Amino acid sequence: MTSRRDFLQQSLFTVGGLALHKFAPGHFYPDRSMYSIAELSQLIRQKKLSPVQITQSCLEKIEQLNPALNAFITVTGKEALEQAANADKEINNGNWKGPLHGVPIALKDLVDTAGIKTTAASGVFQNRIPKEDAPIVRQLKRAGAVVIGKTNMQEFALGSTSAVSFFGPVRNPWNKAYVAGGSSGGSAVAVAAGMCYAAIGTDTGGSNRVPQACCGIVGLKPTHGLISTRGVIPMSKSFDHAGPVCRTVEDTAIMLNALVDEDFAGLSINFKNYRTSLSKKIKPRVGVITDAETSEEMSKVFTTVVELFQSWGWQITNKLLPVIPNGGIYVRNAEIQAFHKPLIEKHRELYNPAILDRLENTMNVNKPVNFIDYMRYLDEMNEDRHKISGQLFSDCDILISPTTTEPVTIEEANKNGPVAVTLKNTLPFNYYGLPAMSVPCGFTKNGLPLGLQIVGPRWGEEIVLGVGHYYQQHTRWHLKHPM
Repeated sequence: MTSRRDFLQQSLFTVGGLALHKFAPGHFYPDRSMYSIAELSQLIRQKKLSPVQITQSCLEKIEQLNPALNAFITVTGKEALEQAANADKEINNGNWKGPLHGVPIALKDLVDTAGIKTTAASGVFQNRIPKEDAPIVRQLKRAGAVVIGKTNMQEFALGSTSAVSFFGPVRNPWNKAYVAGGSSGGSAVAVAAGMCYAAIGTDTGGSNRVPQACCGIVGLKPTHGLISTRGVIPMSKSFDHAGPVCRTVEDTAIMLNALVDEDFAGLSINFKNYRTSLSKKIKPRVGVITDAETSEEMSKVFTTVVELFQSWGWQITNKLLPVIPNGGIYVRNAEIQAFHKPLIEKHRELYNPAILDRLENTMNVNKPVNFIDYMRYLDEMNEDRHKISGQLFSDCDILISPTTTEPVTIEEANKNGPVAVTLKNTLPFNYYGLPAMSVPCGFTKNGLPLGLQIVGPRWGEEIVLGVGHYYQQHTRWHLKHPM
């Protein structure tokens, strides 16, 4: 069995000849706040930079940018500096724990942190202070990461814009008039703007891919269950995923390696043994999702991506996605009801009206749940997760689609509601439970980022990360950063 430590190190391809493709204009932003974790960790290990220096720089960046972007709800400056000082001592004593040691990261404000507010960006939980860390927080701390704060989001993760929050809207770092995407908008903005080097987001219908597409960075939703969601305020347990938010695919692999659920350590999980290089002999078969929702600008960019894959000699085939059955939506809504109905009965006035309306009129939070139907549909969903993966990937190795369409303005989001940015392309993979990642692939005419979604089979994180890394080695979109 592949060890947890080695699991994702093996997934990154050794790529030769990093010639840039003609469709890849871009510029490098020479600021150490924009270093990758891979670059930064080597400087820390070599003692050329200290965790305290790096953490102080991030805190200064937060102080400078957060008033305009509203990416953070809580900044844990004192605790972060204490963690950084401890990391300094450990590294100076020869106890380097790995590539996250001393690296500042942020947590979506759904993730429980002992003694630190975890609010879900809602007035309902505005003073909620957990007594213990979520398992993923404990894992990151064991890896030596420095937790720098809790990021803003869509209230209770119920939307795709992050414009609806008790603490005010999250703003896109490329243009403050636009949404950052949701619901993990604050995590995406914090990473994109250089306020931290990585973050944790969650994803129930696209929330760890759509914001990353809107902000020009990388977000991964792994196979359902690979990363623990215990200690994470739920939306729908069967659809919920947690995952890393980073600027590069390589950093995403580093983060994922630290986040794999501890329960998997003793299990014989047979991860796909994908080749560690894309040589001329090994060419992925690419399924292009033809029924994805798109726009004129996104379609042009996506066509360019397909042309690039074809130029590498990769086989292209068209694919249609199976429709999510009504039973899947029943499961999601029943689980949302189980969590929110008691809260609404007790704290109705503290919900944002737009979120309350979505819960009551779209997600049927007041409609009685038939437990027998719920269990039957849940069983069907679990069967589908095994069956559909085999069907989708019988004639291809990966699937690709636009992650979403271009970002909308905050004004448009307020007018059109909590799901003003489409989740049509991302939601199916929450039902299927498949690994899916968004990587930057271009920009709109007005300078806003666009994302490419790469999807793999069940437990196929290796190929998703490998193809994404190869793509980034041949393009420069991930090197463009908001000024």
